[in-house]
Amino acid sequence: MIETSGAPWFVAQTQEIDPIDDPLLFADPASPLAWLRRGDGIVGVGGMVAGYETGAGAGTPFGRPEPTDRPAPAEAWHDIVAHSEIDDPLGIPGTGLVAFGALAFDARSASTSRLIVPQAIVGRRDGRAWITRIRNTRTDPVDAAPFPASRPYGPYWSATLGPGAMNPVAYQEAVRAALAAIDAGTVEKVVLARDLVGTVPAGADLRRLVRALAGSYPDTWAFAVDGLVGASPETLVTVSRGRMTARVLAGTAARGADAAADARAVAALAASTKDLEEHRFAVQSVLTAVDPFTQEVDAGTGPFTLELPNVWHLATDISGAVRGSASALDLVAALHPTAAVAGTPTDAAVDLIRRLEPFDRGRYAGPVGWVDGNGDGEWAIALRCAQIGSEPARRFAEYSDTMPVTAHAGAGIVAGSDPETEMLETRVKFRPIVDALA
Repeated sequence: MIETSGAPWFVAQTQEIDPIDDPLLFADPASPLAWLRRGDGIVGVGGMVAGYETGAGAGTPFGRPEPTDRPAPAEAWHDIVAHSEIDDPLGIPGTGLVAFGALAFDARSASTSRLIVPQAIVGRRDGRAWITRIRNTRTDPVDAAPFPASRPYGPYWSATLGPGAMNPVAYQEAVRAALAAIDAGTVEKVVLARDLVGTVPAGADLRRLVRALAGSYPDTWAFAVDGLVGASPETLVTVSRGRMTARVLAGTAARGADAAADARAVAALAASTKDLEEHRFAVQSVLTAVDPFTQEVDAGTGPFTLELPNVWHLATDISGAVRGSASALDLVAALHPTAAVAGTPTDAAVDLIRRLEPFDRGRYAGPVGWVDGNGDGEWAIALRCAQIGSEPARRFAEYSDTMPVTAHAGAGIVAGSDPETEMLETRVKFRPIVDALA
């Protein structure tokens, strides 16, 4: 048990429960909190007990500037934990005090970065299930949240989607501008995204979208945090019991139409100078970022090809021992944005993205995941995702028949990139979220 000096602000109590078949049934249909992989994971239940919010729109629905002295997420979380009493006899990843998080890609984004501690968390891992009840002792001095009831899925629904601020033609023009910047030596690599926009019926059970993604892409992280819903294949960082792991994905090829075409596609990807160079940038950016926080780091001898239902990726797994008391959020802050979603050098690439993309990415390509009271956690890069309801539109969804939805997909641009090929790569990457929304 972790205790604080003086009366705690928050109390988290975990207990084991009978096995459950589908944790997602306990989530809020309108605004699910979920983190799932291969059927296991955690879901949040009930209102927010504690949390953290920062960004241009923090604390206001109209984007007024926030104070400049806001703490970083890692610092804010450390403060919450320091004022908490945690009773966790299980010690399983996802038990005890946990916050779900979704952070903006760009510090200048109008979207907020949020950590959310719900009233209860229902989880399942390796055949064991649990519930954690969390209460704010200042507002709920005695009783924790009751055991939540599962809720059946609502009716099926579909979204409407169409071109956003950057259509395929405009995207190819942006790629040409990026190639000119590479030729001029401004950057070595930049990741450019394009957008699709549309609407979702008001009152839609968003758990159906999470379920569709989790079922179709079981080896990805299926997530839902504050309206951001997706299935990411890319682990930003996992921290557990003093070890960190990360998976870098950079370099992509569409799956072939048959076995022979698929074999040619993966062979071409593995031999592609352009994709190998793009991947090298991404791996090096991760190694550089984690160096102050880790030791005995292993990145293997070279990338392997990762098979997903719709694409092949070049992938590298990185692992190491965590130094001192560094938490998952400390590593998230050091790693983001990686070269896999921004470019190299990072600052120049982000500046070029701001100039060439005619939209705010929001939380797309930002960190998404969870952190616990020990500083452990699992964080992915928010890819293959959509933001359901923009800020502040989500706050006023009850006054409309629909909610806005925005999806993004991007590709890494390096010397030798072909604008049409990069545009087609984004089309492939859109497929998971577009199919699920349909």
